[in-house]
Amino acid sequence: MTLPFLVPLDRATLRAEGVPERFVFGQADRVRFQELDVHDHVNNARYLSWFETCRTAWLGAHGLDRGGRPTLVLKAVSVDYRAPLHLDETYIVAGRAKAYRRTSWTMEYAVVARGRVCAASEAVIVLMERDRTTRRPLPDHFLDVFRTRDGATPET
Repeated sequence: MTLPFLVPLDRATLRAEGVPERFVFGQADRVRFQELDVHDHVNNARYLSWFETCRTAWLGAHGLDRGGRPTLVLKAVSVDYRAPLHLDETYIVAGRAKAYRRTSWTMEYAVVARGRVCAASEAVIVLMERDRTTRRPLPDHFLDVFRTRDGATPET
């Protein structure tokens, strides 16, 4: 099957491509030459760009960017690299809200290729006021999406 690039995939396609059940959002792309390192596989830093692209699309697909782009700050990120990706390989980056607090949430990501998870990640995202120093409480419509679409749970 040829996947469309950089458009949200439906659940059936995600499952058919090996994306874990907990993810309901993902989009496909392919590895480009400029993403490779000297070992001829994707440079570790490129995954962070992929996660950012996924997060931006996820926000839009769930209507969380209405009223203008929210001011978000990446507070922390971790990546578990499990298998390399190479030139022209097709992959899917899936993302979801895993947990939330009053002003932040944890995004979970998976990069899937060849039917398996090649990288897994978690990132803490903080919602900020326009001054970029004051934390802003998550709006109810964010929390509704986190809970109903992604199955996120409150964190203490």
